Amino acid sequence: MPKLLFSKIRFYTIKDLMQNVKRPRRSDVILNRNRRKMDIQCHMVQKTNDETYPSNLSCQTDHKLYPTLEELLRDKKYLAAFRSFLKSEFSEENVDFWLSCEDFKSTASMDDLGWKAEGIYQKFIQPTACREINVDHHIREKIKKTLEQPSLSCFDEAQKHVYLLMERDSYPRFLHSDAYLSVKNKSRTLWYI
Repeated sequence: MPKLLFSKIRFYTIKDLMQNVKRPRRSDVILNRNRRKMDIQCHMVQKTNDETYPSNLSCQTDHKLYPTLEELLRDKKYLAAFRSFLKSEFSEENVDFWLSCEDFKSTASMDDLGWKAEGIYQKFIQPTACREINVDHHIREKIKKTLEQPSLSCFDEAQKHVYLLMERDSYPRFLHSDAYLSVKNKSRTLWYI
């Protein structure tokens, strides 16, 4: 009884059949994958107003999909949802500080500037403040010195620091939260009605 399952004749027949079948070479697979990638990129580039640089493509599509943090802070519906989201994360003082600084910058009279600056400092920046924000010691000291002669730009560095903190940390999580999705879906359904 032979130990081989195939006879030599049958094996050669199968080998001859396999030669007739064109097997893709490794380079063909790679080229096809690159070709598909290029087709997808070309299609996406055409969708975004004939943008020719794929590196800028992701930023542009992200910009169209989600509002920027600046736009979000200007829109009342999104701001309310963002504030409630930050409240759930125990960091709503960041958005409140940013809004207080924006209100402070719009102050017209120099008489109001002093007491508003002192109020913001006591509420958000002072080390024992009830709603203390997370800023460096150097920024804190700089603000404390400028309170003697407050100007419209005395909170700019702290405001920028808090804005970047929200932009890097809270804002991306907010975009994937239920609070954002519900506001986005509500605004979309109102648009179609």
